[in-house]
Amino acid sequence: MGNSPLAPIPSVANTDYSILMSIWICSLAAAPQMARKLRPSRIVSLLSPYDTFPTFDGMGPDLHLTVPIHDIVDDIGDWRAPDLSDAESVIRFVEGWDRANPMLIHCWAGISRSTASAFITACVHNPKADEEEIALAIRNASVTASPNRRLVAHADALLGRSGRMNRAVDIIGRGDVAMEANAFSIPSTYGAAAPKS
Repeated sequence: MGNSPLAPIPSVANTDYSILMSIWICSLAAAPQMARKLRPSRIVSLLSPYDTFPTFDGMGPDLHLTVPIHDIVDDIGDWRAPDLSDAESVIRFVEGWDRANPMLIHCWAGISRSTASAFITACVHNPKADEEEIALAIRNASVTASPNRRLVAHADALLGRSGRMNRAVDIIGRGDVAMEANAFSIPSTYGAAAPKS
């Protein structure tokens, strides 16, 4: 599954790569080319513990977080679902993002683990925003987005959102079935802090 190294990345929903303060979500296959185009200040990679994580030029562990988790909501044998420590590592890492340059988040398909982490990132940087507004921004940008509910639930607890993040993800529901999502972006600011058009 996925594209060959020489294949073009999937079509991008938001094509203006100059947009700063944005959160970009994509698949593993698209990540290297997206990183070259976007020049993100931070990257989050979420893959199976058995997968080989990509490396990115100039991005050491302080700027590139790797999270080895399966895209499931309950542990199945040796397969590990996201736990509290995984959500905490994402939160602590994205807290340090200054939003001067884009954040790039990818998983295998750009559908579940990455969209959950993008949702978490936006919630971290918008503590007073309506979680449903953020979730709807994800749905409006991607018909395939299906944020991993286990990762979101742990983040909801850690951030003290009293179930609002969980409810927001329930409202948008599961996305369309796909093998790989188109790359897309969402804003990093919401509510009163959002830029006015």
